[in-house]
Amino acid sequence: MSDKERVKVGIIGSQFEGEIHAASFQMIPDEAEVVAVASPTPGHAQKLADRFGIARVFTDYKQMLAEKDIEMVTIAAPNYLHAQMTVDIAKAGKHVVCEKPLCMRLEEADLMIKTCRHEGVLLLYAEELFFTPKYVKAKEMADQGAFGKVYLVKQLEKHFGPHAPWFWDVEKSGGGVFMDMGCHGIAFCYWFLGRPKIKTVYCQMATHVHGDKTKGEDDSICILEFANGAVGLIEDSWARRGGMEDRIEVCGEGGVTYADLHMGNALPTYSEYGYGYAVEKAPTTKGWTWPVFEELWNYGFPQEMRHFARCVRGKEEPQATGEDGRVVQEVLYAGYQSAATGGKVQLPFRPDGAHRPIDLWLKERSETPKS
Repeated sequence: MSDKERVKVGIIGSQFEGEIHAASFQMIPDEAEVVAVASPTPGHAQKLADRFGIARVFTDYKQMLAEKDIEMVTIAAPNYLHAQMTVDIAKAGKHVVCEKPLCMRLEEADLMIKTCRHEGVLLLYAEELFFTPKYVKAKEMADQGAFGKVYLVKQLEKHFGPHAPWFWDVEKSGGGVFMDMGCHGIAFCYWFLGRPKIKTVYCQMATHVHGDKTKGEDDSICILEFANGAVGLIEDSWARRGGMEDRIEVCGEGGVTYADLHMGNALPTYSEYGYGYAVEKAPTTKGWTWPVFEELWNYGFPQEMRHFARCVRGKEEPQATGEDGRVVQEVLYAGYQSAATGGKVQLPFRPDGAHRPIDLWLKERSETPKS
């Protein structure tokens, strides 16, 4: 593909997720090229640029948006910044790739969708589980009727906590592990089942380990009831020691499938001395570990970014949109409301007076008398 045909990309953010974006685009050189990165933290953007050969560096993303050749901008910034950044990107006439969760409030989600539509740009929702090879294969089999009528979809993701300090700060993140990782499971179950209407949300959550770091929950369980009769079960934790676990289970009246994101492409390894890197969130490389290969490809990141670049060129129809992100946002609010009240919450659900999803849960906890 010629240089003119490749989509020119700018990245906002230069830490963990920004690195994933940059590395993923580097794996699809025929479709896209990262030409700029912006981060307000001194030195961070330059470090990322040096590592991935990115030509232009900015400390103010609005200056990057003035670059005329940039066609698509990816947001790898804290959740509370997503909405304003999306509006600014769209008004600059550039397509938007927004990391999950979409934003903090439903009003913001509506504004993001409306603005992008008005400006004639795409709002693409960066949910990599839609592109994870094992999970895509599971959906392909389900859609072909391998399991008959699917009645249960489970998604589980657990580890011992996030990689950046802002995740612990509910003012910036909007919630704890349910906000951070439950959004994956909500989107996955919704997508896997063909986006049926979600009828009810039920959640339990607690802070078991990290109460010294966050007001947010570090463990959550969520049950979704869909209009087609299926159930989604989503388990998430920042309290699990021993590394990362990420897997799904699909049950139908005619079959079942299991997919573990890490096992099956890992090397069972024992080392007295340790080594460089095993897998995301692994606390050590000594003793028994399970190092993975082609980690980003197995997660689905480069496939996701390839799809988004092709959407910009009109070669593919978007498979992960702002509308998907808004559905997830509504369920997040309903989940925190459910955890606060102890009962199911019917959708549609419009929270009253909550600026962050977790406010619904924190308010109930603050009002509950201590025994």
